Amino acid sequence: MSIAAEVMQARTPEFSLTAHGKTLAAERIGWLTPTDPAIGVDAIRRRYQKDGYVWLKGLLPRAAVIDFRGWVFERLAVTGLVEPGSDFSQGIASAASVDWSLADRRLMSLVRSAAYEGFCAQPPLTRFMDDFLQGISYLHKRKIMRFTKPGTPTATPAHYDLVYLRGGTSRLATAWIPIGDIPAEMGGLVYLEGSHALGVKMEAKFQAASGDLSAEERISAYNSHMTEGGWVSKDLPDMAERFDTRWLAADYEAGDVVLHSPYMIHASTTNQDSSRRLRLSTDIRYQNVDDEIDARWNNHWSLGDML
Repeated sequence: MSIAAEVMQARTPEFSLTAHGKTLAAERIGWLTPTDPAIGVDAIRRRYQKDGYVWLKGLLPRAAVIDFRGWVFERLAVTGLVEPGSDFSQGIASAASVDWSLADRRLMSLVRSAAYEGFCAQPPLTRFMDDFLQGISYLHKRKIMRFTKPGTPTATPAHYDLVYLRGGTSRLATAWIPIGDIPAEMGGLVYLEGSHALGVKMEAKFQAASGDLSAEERISAYNSHMTEGGWVSKDLPDMAERFDTRWLAADYEAGDVVLHSPYMIHASTTNQDSSRRLRLSTDIRYQNVDDEIDARWNNHWSLGDML
């Protein structure tokens, strides 16, 4: 059976996708279409342009991803985040209290580490991005790694990435990488079907209305013409109804990479994993090195950096 056939087999989840206290109706949930990297970069690029995303199955070595997951949680264990005595690669959340201040500081150390840089720039991904972008790919220095504990309300509101990258080229691609298996119930990324066209319209509307803003304000996601935090909405069910479309979820596996357009509207949902596994992922941005680079992204990610 092909990768696409395996992943697209219908399944009825025994849970509901929720975010910010609201639950998505079953008829407003669909499934991402997987792509086998073996189809070739030209076909992958066409699919990306058509759908606004491409979910590449097994692009990275699974063992290397699992190993890195263990490395991260071993270094976060001191914060109380991980169950004592457990396999770090499993990332089982501790039932004890967490020192969140220490966890934040340790995470900021990890995203500055050589190990994390190496994970994000590993040869299979770098070579693929060179081909995909048809030139020398540039990996933005500002790279984000997130963990989410099950049972907490944490979820990323709906947005499109260009809102935070307006100071450079719009010819960007975000790579979202699950660090470990992330089935849909763990709250991985969901994509609003067909929304890359919506994002283009929203951005054009913003640009048309931004003539009264300074150059600095126009590239800020926090200017007076934007919603709080640059989000499109925290109400995922309302967005699906309003645009008469679906949120597309997936059972991601270690080794997968999702590329999405800077105009593609996406969000995350609540981690409802019954095995108490921490969700861990990274989102990084690539562009052709010859295009204009947003200088604000030439620094490491810091909490509260307003990007």
